[in-house]
Amino acid sequence: MLHHIVLFKFKPTTTEAEVDRLEALLEALPDRIVEIQTYEFGRDVLRSERSYDFALVSGFANMDCLRRYQVHPAHLEVLAHLKPLCEDIRAVDFVTRLKSPDSGA
Repeated sequence: MLHHIVLFKFKPTTTEAEVDRLEALLEALPDRIVEIQTYEFGRDVLRSERSYDFALVSGFANMDCLRRYQVHPAHLEVLAHLKPLCEDIRAVDFVTRLKSPDSGA
C-alpha cells in the first residue's frame, strides 16, 4: 500500500468555520474518488510548539492510483479551498506491505 501523509499549518487568520468546511470537503472524498483505499484526517490535539494544525493520512494501491487522486476534480476542489488557509503544507509518501496481525510476521 502507498501511504500519503500530509501536514497542514494554518495561517493565524484561518477560522473555525473554514476548517469545518475543509473537514466536510475531505469527508466526502472517499465516496467520490474510487482510488482511495484508506482515509483519515483530523485536527492536532497536542498543540505543541512543533505541532502542525491538521493531518491527512490516506492509502492507495499504487502510485498510479495516487496520481489519479491528485488530479481528480473533487480533490482539486478541496485544494482550492485549502491552499488559501495554509502557511505551510508538508507531505510524505511511502510504501508498505500490509501484514495481518495474525500472520506472526
